[in-house]
Amino acid sequence: MSTATLPDDLLLRERFGDIKPPLEPQAAIIESNRCLNCFDAPCTAACPTHIDVPGFIKRISSGNLRGSALRILDANILGSSCSRACPVEVLCEGACVMHRYNHAPIQIGRLQRFAMDSFHATGEELLTAPRGSRNVKVACIGAGPASLACAAELCRHGASAIIIERQPLPGGLNTYGVAEYKVRTSDSLREVEMIRRMGVEFRFGTGIDSAAALEDLESEFDFVFLGIGLGAMQRMNIPGEESAGVINALELIASYKTGRIKEINGTVVVVGAGNTAIDAANAARRLGAETVYLLYRRSERDIAAFEFEYEHSKQEGVQFLWRRQPYAIRPAERGRLLLDTVQVQEVDKKLLPLPDSHFSIECDLVVPAIGQSPFTQLVQELRRVEVRGGRIIADPSTGQTGNPRYFAGGDCVNGGREVVDAVADGKRSAQAILKIAEAAYA
Repeated sequence: MSTATLPDDLLLRERFGDIKPPLEPQAAIIESNRCLNCFDAPCTAACPTHIDVPGFIKRISSGNLRGSALRILDANILGSSCSRACPVEVLCEGACVMHRYNHAPIQIGRLQRFAMDSFHATGEELLTAPRGSRNVKVACIGAGPASLACAAELCRHGASAIIIERQPLPGGLNTYGVAEYKVRTSDSLREVEMIRRMGVEFRFGTGIDSAAALEDLESEFDFVFLGIGLGAMQRMNIPGEESAGVINALELIASYKTGRIKEINGTVVVVGAGNTAIDAANAARRLGAETVYLLYRRSERDIAAFEFEYEHSKQEGVQFLWRRQPYAIRPAERGRLLLDTVQVQEVDKKLLPLPDSHFSIECDLVVPAIGQSPFTQLVQELRRVEVRGGRIIADPSTGQTGNPRYFAGGDCVNGGREVVDAVADGKRSAQAILKIAEAAYA
């Protein structure tokens, strides 16, 4: 594990309290007994990793918390972070049959967290096959959810897996990019530590960004899994974007999660309307900003964020400016910024500026959050791996690319979805690799 450490900041923990606090034991028992234990379990079908939801909930109701956690981990090794970060409203809880009877859905996410928190509190290790009992070595590039799931599944069955990460800490967006009130960095690292104890090795501060580096990997490992995620946040491409006081949303989130930013004052303008933009706007409010605007070039009905995220942001006090397009950033007095914007209208699917609708927002911080660019630096070096639109093309059932030794999963394949989707991809690729290795040595 990396020796990098994180600050134990009480103020940060107080400001970023859980959106959904953990259930108390008695409340968890009561909630688990509401579950109808459906035979066909639409909640399980709605989960990308297909956790046996009725099975783990039934074990909570009977007091078997260890059994409940093991049932979750059997399907999803990152069951703890997914219980916090998953948009359960549109996945398992959204599919709950309770909706048919006009009742509130079972709180599956909070029950899953309850079981996982109990398991991690014990410090118990997961059982794995003897290391090296499967004669296959796999390098996983990137230490995000996809690679973690792939490596854990491989080690669980006796294969050797090493995760290679250029950052000082593992966990990918769980560590650096998911809002603290969803997944704390310490919780992400606790989960990674469990995976390390399973036998997964880590190499930190190592970038794989050249053909020579890939050749070295190919000589050392039988297979390579690409869990490299996406690249840098997209630029707005407007004058003044390089000004001090402009910081992209992922950098803002990573900065406060790692203690580099402890407080924000004044007025903040977030540009964009996806879930990351919402997280950045909420963070700015919780860090002390008096006024936070979220500026979007389209209308409210076109917002990319989940509806429940949007509603929560309004409760945080974020103010929304619709049909506003930024076109320049200029210096203002006392080190502040002027964000020049124009109101736009949609004509034949094109956004055109309205006359006499220019206005400037004086602010202290501008936060672009208009999506991430494809990670092109590495994929350009990949041989016989097809890349289309910046995404790696992989078999959806196995994760195998056009190069049979390379597998891929997570955001670099799907363009940026949920943590649980990345976990499903990584596990699927590991199982395919194990099957190929078994056939080769049969």
